[in-house]
Amino acid sequence: MSVQPAIEPECSSASAVPAIANVIDARPRELGGVAIRRVLPAAARRMVGPFTFLDEMHGAFAAGKGLDVPPHPHIALATVTYLFDGEIVHRDSLGSRQPIRPGDINWMTAGRGIVHSERTATDQRQQASRLHGLQLWVALPLAHEEAPPSFHHHPAARLPERVLDGIRLRVLAGSAFGMTSPVETLSPLFYVEAVLPAGGTLPLPSEHEERALYVVEGSVSCGVERTEPGRMLVFIPGASVTLRAEMPARIVLLGGAPLDGKRYIHWNFVSSSRERIEQAKRDWTSRRFATVPGDEIEFVPLPGS
Repeated sequence: MSVQPAIEPECSSASAVPAIANVIDARPRELGGVAIRRVLPAAARRMVGPFTFLDEMHGAFAAGKGLDVPPHPHIALATVTYLFDGEIVHRDSLGSRQPIRPGDINWMTAGRGIVHSERTATDQRQQASRLHGLQLWVALPLAHEEAPPSFHHHPAARLPERVLDGIRLRVLAGSAFGMTSPVETLSPLFYVEAVLPAGGTLPLPSEHEERALYVVEGSVSCGVERTEPGRMLVFIPGASVTLRAEMPARIVLLGGAPLDGKRYIHWNFVSSSRERIEQAKRDWTSRRFATVPGDEIEFVPLPGS
């Protein structure tokens, strides 16, 4: 008896075989005085690889105004902040104070617990300003959920970049397209910014089990699915995926290996244990988390308390 070769799913204009597992449209939110598009977590999909949260922030501030996200806690995750425009000053309970500018990566590992704030600097408020960027959360493997908190800043010049068939690729974290970011990660993942000219085509890397696309600007097609800003496509594992820019586009690609078990999310807490989240809620309400030097006055109550 002969065995027919398996047919890999394809996501290019030449094939009607589907490769898309989920289509997720961002939900509008407001945070710290700026408009937010919240993509993950969603009802259709809680995580892609270890990525459990994705917010796109986009806004303009009049003189005297700016972003104000007061001190708030995290456990068992890493925050990953990347800007396209504007500036944010990150402060945390370790004593870090770091301006984040376009092209930089800020990676903060909460581990057993950290508090941070995100604001527009005083000098930046003296004139009108803009802000556009992404913040993602990466859930930590079981072995690192209670690790000591840490903070690392990576200037734009340190991140690897190449042009492939007219497409500019930057590997922000992990490995993809033959490049590896210097950002230290705790599980296999990839996070890539791609800028495509109109008509440009980009095959997705196949070495990562879970993969997704998020459109920041422009329009990208994947087979019959045309994807506009604010939409994420999550692909079937093992699918052969080729993207095509219908107009000049900026996108991010992300994913990686699934984590070692289910993760629960409540407010700013992520953990493999519901009991651990309940403990974090009690600790925050009782003000047992460390404070942020230079930003100790405001206190954000636990939602619902």
